[in-house]
Amino acid sequence: MWCAGVKRMNINELKKQVSLGEDSRRQFKADLRNADSLAAEMAAFANSDGGAIFIGVADDGSLPGLSSKDVNRINQLISNTASQHVRSPLTVQTENIPAGNDRIIIVLTIPKGIDKPYFDKNGVIWLKSGSDKRRVNSKEELRRLFQSVDQFHADELPTEAGLEKLDKLRFRDFLRDFYNLSLPEDNKELTKLLQNMNLSADTGMLNLAGVLLFAERPEWIKPVFIVKAVTYPGDNIHVTEFLDSEDFTGPMRKIFDDALAFIMRNLPKIQDGQDVNALGRPEIPQIVFEELLVNALVHRDYFISAPVRIFIFDNRIEIISPGNLPNNLTVEKIRTGNSNIRNPILASFVAKKLLPYRGLGSGIRRALEDWPDIEFVDDREGCLFTAIIHRTKMHGKTKKAPIKANKGAIIALKMQKTEVGASLNDLQAQIIGLIRLTSNISYNELSAATGKDRSTIMRNISKLKKAGLLRRVGSKKTGYWEVL
Repeated sequence: MWCAGVKRMNINELKKQVSLGEDSRRQFKADLRNADSLAAEMAAFANSDGGAIFIGVADDGSLPGLSSKDVNRINQLISNTASQHVRSPLTVQTENIPAGNDRIIIVLTIPKGIDKPYFDKNGVIWLKSGSDKRRVNSKEELRRLFQSVDQFHADELPTEAGLEKLDKLRFRDFLRDFYNLSLPEDNKELTKLLQNMNLSADTGMLNLAGVLLFAERPEWIKPVFIVKAVTYPGDNIHVTEFLDSEDFTGPMRKIFDDALAFIMRNLPKIQDGQDVNALGRPEIPQIVFEELLVNALVHRDYFISAPVRIFIFDNRIEIISPGNLPNNLTVEKIRTGNSNIRNPILASFVAKKLLPYRGLGSGIRRALEDWPDIEFVDDREGCLFTAIIHRTKMHGKTKKAPIKANKGAIIALKMQKTEVGASLNDLQAQIIGLIRLTSNISYNELSAATGKDRSTIMRNISKLKKAGLLRRVGSKKTGYWEVL
């Protein structure tokens, strides 16, 4: 795309840009008259990746252009809007391009902001959403915006956990092994040390990084920041059957070790002509999962209240992390080793060997070197990042008998009396069972899994909530269900 600082645009280059249509970096306006509307557009571009507004271009891509009188008026409007209607003021650039018949097109270029977030004069923060814009309307989005310009990060969020939640033995061993220091016996000295190491807030409470790395039971403080793993028979998620399932809790190192062990025990060993008594080698090298698990735990979006999920199928393994790729990262860029540190405190401690670490930005590339058949999906709409490790088809392998996941649970749940004195029906028990497997499952996914329409699912969930058996935590988009 054309941008400021490159050679001036001519009419042919303009037509080429217009032929591409509107998107998150390019917008068309036949005319401009409203400063407030323009300020919202400018703020949205500046809060995202920047872009250009082509003024004198209709929505259908035709070029009616502007008169010289219009050009003078609009340039004045642009100047006033950028300096007086956007906070902080923006430095923008315009270029007038002759379009024939004494008509002119103005190309207004708004750079990616360096002082985010930008507001309009009413205090509204705008972001680009495709070719349109939308308001920032949640604390999580606002924090993520601050995070994108290194002003605020999720791992420095203060928690309500004091020193009594610290695993002092684990922290003592880390101090001894990495810094050759002893654990302070005085609580004031310990608090000061934790603050100096960016593990504690100014209040003296542990921050999120301190909890995830060194709390004795992090899941009691932040119950959703865990890892859930399920092995399914076949190539699809089953409603009632699985081969293996486990939730992993504890400090980050323990979660990593346990999740890695789960994956490796669910992958067969290959003899490759070795002696029958030899252990054989894993179907997929262990280092692949080490790198991808570190990536999932350290670089996930901790502003989203959801667990990391691991699904193992016959033909693939999926590692699903909350949060899409940050800022301007793309799948293509991470494949070449580019990185963007979303949680700098966690990343700094991983570099101190709290998790396997082989260099910043090298994890994805190293995993691909050892197993090239990995697909990455950056789901910006669903706010998820998924690594899909495709497996080699193995013929004649012995499969474990699938466990009936819900049969016993349904019987037990049906016998359970709710607070209003009624027993659960089959569908309600099945909904509870599905939510226990995947806490952020959607209404549509529940509908597909049970074969019931969406309104029936919603009606039964409402009854479960009223009975005190189920509640929703967080927003509709990023929240999750909690079975009570």
